[in-house]
Amino acid sequence: MSNNVGAQRSPYAVFSGPNLGYIMEMYEQFKEAPESVDPELANMFRHYGAPAVNGGGERTADSAAVSPENFGKVLSAYTLIDAIRTYGHLASDIYPLNDRPKDTSRLELSYYGLTESDLQSMPASLFLKHVPSTVETGLDAVNYLKSMYTGKIAYEFAHIIDEEERNWIQSKIENGEVSVQLSSEDKKALLERLTKIEGFEKFIHRTFVGAKRFSIEGLDTLVVLLDELIRRSEQDKMKKVLIGMAHRGRLNVLTHILNKPYEMMFAEFAGVPTDPFVPEDGSLITTRGWFGDVKYHMGALYKGKSGMDRFLAYNPSHLEVVNPVVAGQTRAAQETTTEAGMPEQDMKSAYAIMIHGDAAFPGQGIVPETFNYSRIRGFKTGGSIHIIANNTIGFTTEFYDSRSTNYSSDPAKGFEVPVLHVNADSPESVIAAAAFAFEYRQKFGKDILIDLIGYRRYGHNEMDEPLVTNPMMYHNIHKHPTVRQLYGSELVEKNILNDAEVDQLDADVFAMMQAAYDRVKEQSADKKKLSNATPDVVLAGMPRDLETGVEAERLQKMNEELLTYPENFTVFSKLDRILKRREEPFKGKGKIDWAHAEQLAFGSILQDGKPIRITGQDVQRGTFAHRHLVLHDEKNGEEYVPLHHISGSNASFVAYNSPLTEFAVVGYEFGYNLEKDQALSIWEAQYGDFANMAQVMFDQFISASHSKWGQQSGLVILLPHAYEGQGPEHSSARLERYLQLCAENNWTVANISSAANYFHVLRRQAKMLGTEAERPLVIVSPKSLLRHPLVGAEVSDLAEGHFKTVLEQPGTGQKPEKVKKILFASGKMAIDLAEKVKDGEGFDHLHIVRVEQLYPFPSEKIAEILSRYPKAKELVWVQEEPKNMGSWSFAHPYLLEIAEGKKVSYVGRIHRASPSEGDGESHKIEQTRIIEEALKK
Repeated sequence: MSNNVGAQRSPYAVFSGPNLGYIMEMYEQFKEAPESVDPELANMFRHYGAPAVNGGGERTADSAAVSPENFGKVLSAYTLIDAIRTYGHLASDIYPLNDRPKDTSRLELSYYGLTESDLQSMPASLFLKHVPSTVETGLDAVNYLKSMYTGKIAYEFAHIIDEEERNWIQSKIENGEVSVQLSSEDKKALLERLTKIEGFEKFIHRTFVGAKRFSIEGLDTLVVLLDELIRRSEQDKMKKVLIGMAHRGRLNVLTHILNKPYEMMFAEFAGVPTDPFVPEDGSLITTRGWFGDVKYHMGALYKGKSGMDRFLAYNPSHLEVVNPVVAGQTRAAQETTTEAGMPEQDMKSAYAIMIHGDAAFPGQGIVPETFNYSRIRGFKTGGSIHIIANNTIGFTTEFYDSRSTNYSSDPAKGFEVPVLHVNADSPESVIAAAAFAFEYRQKFGKDILIDLIGYRRYGHNEMDEPLVTNPMMYHNIHKHPTVRQLYGSELVEKNILNDAEVDQLDADVFAMMQAAYDRVKEQSADKKKLSNATPDVVLAGMPRDLETGVEAERLQKMNEELLTYPENFTVFSKLDRILKRREEPFKGKGKIDWAHAEQLAFGSILQDGKPIRITGQDVQRGTFAHRHLVLHDEKNGEEYVPLHHISGSNASFVAYNSPLTEFAVVGYEFGYNLEKDQALSIWEAQYGDFANMAQVMFDQFISASHSKWGQQSGLVILLPHAYEGQGPEHSSARLERYLQLCAENNWTVANISSAANYFHVLRRQAKMLGTEAERPLVIVSPKSLLRHPLVGAEVSDLAEGHFKTVLEQPGTGQKPEKVKKILFASGKMAIDLAEKVKDGEGFDHLHIVRVEQLYPFPSEKIAEILSRYPKAKELVWVQEEPKNMGSWSFAHPYLLEIAEGKKVSYVGRIHRASPSEGDGESHKIEQTRIIEEALKK
C-alpha cells in the first residue's frame, strides 16, 4: 500500500474543458456581482482567486468529469476536506483524561449538505494525488484524512504563510510519515524506560515522604520525547543541545536525560554530599554556589560519548525566564569568534529545547519576547524546539481562568510556528511528534512547538491536596492508570510481554533504586554538610590597580584605521565631519570624548583576542547619536563597521540594535556571556530606567548566579543616568536597586565621570573574563556628559594607568589646613560641582572627591584621602537623586565607618516617591539649590 498522498491540490483541478469554461465564466460574473453566483462558488473564488487555465487547473487523467449539476456537491466536499485539515485538531484524541469535549461539527457531512452516497460517487483522485490503493472514493478520502488529522497527534499549520512549509507539513501528515514503527524489542525498551521514569518518582515519594520534587507524573513521556530529540541530534552530529525548563519534571530530566546518577539525586534528598557519587569519567559536570539553591533549580552538563553535550540550564522559580538565557547560550555555542569581523555562525551545531508550562506559556510576557528573536539576525539560532509540558491546570487555576485562547499554545501561532498537540499517554505518538519536530527544525531553521498534553498526578507539590480546589479533575486522575500501566497492558494485549514480566520489570527498577539509596546511606553516614561560607577567592575580589594602559602609538594607528573607509563608501557628510574630529586629540588638540574612548577600548580589546558583542535599542548609533559603531553609506545604505578593519584584531565584533524589549534581551546577553566567557558581552539600556523591565534578570540571575549555582558572568550593563530635566523616568537608572543587591563581591557598580576611567574599566573587565575575578559590571553611564570637556581624556590618560575607583577634583584641596568640608559625588553630580568650582579659587574650604566605583566601595582609598585633611570636620555626600534613592543610603554606613567622628551629612533632593521633577524649570531650580548648598562654607 502506498502512502504517498502529496500536497493539497487546487479545487480547480477537478474542472476541464467545458466545465472549466463554465467556472471561468462564473468567475467573471462574480467579479461584477458576487451575490449573483452560487454561495459555494463565491467562497471558492474568494479563497482561491481566479481559476487556473493550466498547471493547477488541469485535472489528472483518472479524474472523472464533473457534471454542472454536481458542482455544488464537489465544492462542498472540497470545503469538508479543507476543514479536516484546518479543524481536525478540535476533534482529536489528545486529552488523556477525556475531560474536554471534542468539536466534530465542522467535520460532519451534514454540515456541508453532503451524504455518504454523494461522496461515494466522487473519485478520491478529485481530492488527493497518488492515493493509497484502498482509498477509492471521496468517502474513503474523507475517512482517510480524518484518521490522519484526528488521532493522538493534532496539527495546526494553516497560519504559516510560506507555501513550501505548509505543503511539506501536509505531505508528511498525509503520507503517514508522522508515525513510528517499533520492533518488539524497541517496545520492551520503551516500557522499561517508562518504568524507570515512573519508578524514580515513586521511590522518592515513598522514601522521602513529604519532600518537594514537583514530579513529572502525568507527563512521563516528556522524557521519552527528549530521548528521541537527543537521539536525532546525535545522528546529525550536533555538538550541543541546551535545555531550558522550569521545576516540574526537572529532577527526572536531570536523572534520565543528563544521566545524573540516582545516588547523587538521593544524596541531595538525604541532605548529604554528592561528591562520592559523581561519575569518575568526567561525563557529568555540575556546579553549586556556596549559598546553594533548591535541587529542582539546579542544572548540569553531560558530555556524551557521541561527542554531543547536553546542558540543562540553571533556573529560578520564575517560570519561563530561562528561555532567553538558553537562547543566548545557544547563539554563543553556535558562533566562532576567533577571527576579525562578524562571528561565524553554524546553526546546525547546536540548538535549544525550551520546556514551558501550560499556564505560564500564555501568561508570561517573556514567552513572546523570546519567540520574537527566532528570525532576527542578531538573535536567531536556527529554530528552537518548544515543548509545553501541559498539565491542563495551573497551581489551582483551571484553564478557563488562565487564558483567553483555546489552547495554551496559541500565542506561538502569531510567529508562524507550527503546533503539534500530542496525547502524552501515547508514547509512540510522542516519539513520532519529536521526530517530526526535529526534521522540521533542521529543514526550515525555524521554531516549532509540541503541546504535550497530560495531567498532574499530585497537587502543585506533593504535600498539596488538589481535591480541595479541583475535585472533578482529581477524582478522574485518581482513577486513571499511569502511562506505564497503559503501555504495559498494550504490550500484554499484543503478546509482546505477559503480566508477570511487566510486574517483574517494576520490581527490578525498584530494587535498583533501593540499591542506589543503600550506597548513599553507606558512604555518607559520616560526611559533613557543605559550608555556606563565602569562599576566600570570592572575598579577595578583583586584582587591585590592574594595569590597562595602551601605548600611544598603538592607539594612534588604530584611530587612523577607524577613520579610514573604502574608496566607494560614502559617509553622511555631517557625520564624517564629526568623526574626523577624532583625529585632533592625537595632534594635541581637543580631548577624547566618551564614545571615542569606548571605541578605542573596544579596538584594543579585540587586538588582545577578546570578542565583543554589544546589543540594546539603537546601540549601533547610540541613543544620544554619540557612538556610530556601524556606518551607513549615504547613497546605497550599505553598512561598514570600522572595528572589523583594524590591524592585529584577533576576535570578532558585533553591535546589534535589539528589539524593543529589555527583559528578554538582558537574559539573552547573560546567557551568551555564560557560554562564551571570553567574550565581552555588553547590554545598554536606551535610558537607564528601561532596565526596570528586566529586574528579574538582575535579581535572580546576574547578581546571584555565582552564589546560587556557581555560574560566573562578566556581563556589562550600561545604564544612562543623570538629572537633566527629562522627567521622572529618563532621569534615574534606579541606581539604588543595584546597590541594594551588592554583597560578597558579586558585581561591580560604577558611576563614572571620566572618559579615561571608562576606557580603563572596560579593559579591566575584559582582562578579568574567564578568571576567578570575573564578575558583572554595572555602569551608570552619562547622557549630557558624553561630549562634556571636563569628562574628556588626553591620549596620555589612555596610554598609561588603570581604572581609578576614586578621583580627586583638580584645583580643590590644595591647602589641606584650610579644608573643613569634603564633598563626595559621582557621575554628573561630580561634573556639575566641578563646573562651579572651576580651578578651585574661592573654595579653599572644601575638597571634592569623585567616587567612581560605588561597589566594592573604595573605603581604603577614601580613608587615605581623609588622612591628608586632618582639620576637615564634615563629610558630605552630594547627589541628584532623592534621599531615599541613589547611592546615599548605600554609602552612608561606609562613610560613618571611615569618618572617625567627623560629621557625615547629605545634600540632595529630599525623600520623594517619584525620582525627579516633571518639568525642566523645576529641575533647574532644585539642581541649583543642591549645588549651592553643597559648596557653601
